[in-house]
Amino acid sequence: MEKTLSIIKPDGVKKNIIGEVVSRFEKQGLKVLAMRMISLTKKGACGFYAVHSERPFFNDLTDFMSSGPVVVMVLGGGDAVKKVRAIMGATNPAEAEPGTIRKDFADSIDNNIVHGSDAPETAASEIHYFFNCLDICEG
Repeated sequence: MEKTLSIIKPDGVKKNIIGEVVSRFEKQGLKVLAMRMISLTKKGACGFYAVHSERPFFNDLTDFMSSGPVVVMVLGGGDAVKKVRAIMGATNPAEAEPGTIRKDFADSIDNNIVHGSDAPETAASEIHYFFNCLDICEG
């Protein structure tokens, strides 16, 4: 079973659509293997998004991700990384397919409701940023 990380960002939590987001993943055959709500500090957000530290949007992104609670989750299933990315839709909601999370709920490219790992290798490191092996239920 492939695993991936998804985050419901502060805008998704604020819009009270946690259940809807999780339901969309589950309806497509993905299983929630671990989940928790946390408040990222600025330092924690900077650590998670360190790969983007030289990008012009880094400061705004880390400010946003530390602006309120987020829900981090490990999802599992066949082709989980690709499946989650398809369910989320394009990063820019204006370019997202109808019926995707971002098309239906996101306000902008910056406030786009969800994060999903972009590759299995990235997923492994992102999962371990938030969860240890005892947190993840394989069943």
